[in-house]
Amino acid sequence: MNLQTVPFILLVISCCQAFPYTELAQYVDDHQEEHVEVLREWVAIESDSSNILRRPDLHRMMELVAEKLRLMGGMVQLVDIGEQELPSGQTIALPKVVTAQFGSDPSKHTVCVYGHVDVQPAKLEDGWATNPYNLTDINGNLYGRGTSDNKAPVLAWIHAVQSYQALSMDLPVNVKFLIEGMEETGSNGLDSMILAQRDTFFSDVDYIIISDCGWLSRRPALTYGTRGNCYFFAEVEGPKQDLHSGVYGGTVIEPMTDLIGILDTLISPSGKILIPGIREAVAPLSDEEWKMYQDIEFDVDNYKNKTGVSHLMYNNKVDLLAHRWRYPTVSIHGIEGAFSDSGTKTVIPAKVTAKFSIRQVPDMDPAAVKKQVTDYLHSVFAKRKSPNKLKVTMVIGAKPWLADTKHPLYEAGKAAIKRVFNVDPDLIREGGTIPIARTFQDVTGKSIIMMPIGGFDDGMHSQNEKMSRYNYLEGTKLFIAYLNEVAQINKTSV
Repeated sequence: MNLQTVPFILLVISCCQAFPYTELAQYVDDHQEEHVEVLREWVAIESDSSNILRRPDLHRMMELVAEKLRLMGGMVQLVDIGEQELPSGQTIALPKVVTAQFGSDPSKHTVCVYGHVDVQPAKLEDGWATNPYNLTDINGNLYGRGTSDNKAPVLAWIHAVQSYQALSMDLPVNVKFLIEGMEETGSNGLDSMILAQRDTFFSDVDYIIISDCGWLSRRPALTYGTRGNCYFFAEVEGPKQDLHSGVYGGTVIEPMTDLIGILDTLISPSGKILIPGIREAVAPLSDEEWKMYQDIEFDVDNYKNKTGVSHLMYNNKVDLLAHRWRYPTVSIHGIEGAFSDSGTKTVIPAKVTAKFSIRQVPDMDPAAVKKQVTDYLHSVFAKRKSPNKLKVTMVIGAKPWLADTKHPLYEAGKAAIKRVFNVDPDLIREGGTIPIARTFQDVTGKSIIMMPIGGFDDGMHSQNEKMSRYNYLEGTKLFIAYLNEVAQINKTSV
């Protein structure tokens, strides 16, 4: 061979292997109305996992997901994960989990995309401006329950795969899907399913991708951490029945007074957690992490105005983000058994139950937190010398999740965002809890990335939830580009 032709041949090979992003992105733009119509069809199904009367809709939703993946040529299974026991003692079938596989080339990486298609409850009378189950396009925003959380992101991933197929292009990696229908109520049955399929479905998976979160601002983001959650019930029981406050008030020690008294010892007015051992377990804030927070795009005044409060716990960006993401907090959510209807009722409740939670961060351990909270509340209660009885129960013990932002998965994410949006992403954490991330990490041992496409103002779980057309379509392009970037990761980096 003439050595002078070698550079030309290499150039030709390089050009042939160049990533055809422009054609793929154009395909998404050309088919955007079809993508919106599919989302409309999905939003129309009231797949509320908290309402057992809507369970048939949830089953139909899972069938619809499976059928769409099947029509794309995927190897699809509807995995039975058992039954849900109701408070009445009755049981009801859990929605099946949809798994699918596209490609099985052993020379390629395999990614597993996780998502869910169940939604939070929503009613027009709750304050929605439009019917929550009728996708409504207003000024480029697609309003409807489940748009941002999590139906549009799931569809964006499906459409990313579909775009490659439509243009007769090989997927750069093998793609698996795991789509569930009980995320909003705790992912019942999913942990057992993941454990059962660790050595089968997950055996050849290299990386797991979760897109069940949102950006912090208008700048695209990659999420590398979530807080865990320990949720407690503190029950104080006294008289054998509710009492009239006019007849018995001043003669009995009231359970509500005891309960309010011990709740007041959990946290100071400045937000300091008063339970011994909690703050001491928290990993210290490093200089590198402080610098990372400094560089994040975040408008404190906008955050305050959006929240609707006159002032916040902290006035600077770094402290706010740190206490939102990487420090624990106590939140008191409500009291069961207390009179809460409109009007007046002069009652002394016989039994009241407070519900509160403590968000978990590295290096906290839910088992240790359970003991710390239980011991502390009993010690505080004992000092009151009350004849009433206290019972403390931890009903949720979800661990935090944290990833290494220097992992090749995150470098690939940065490159994909740079290609699609022409900016560097913010690296952020979530203050909320996505327990499945920690389950995937602990059970499968696989590396995980969270790649959100939801907007910072999407209103997940709230009235008027939406996903902008821009985020939906550009998010699809992001996923297309990301699959290509993951393909470039050296096999030794897995």
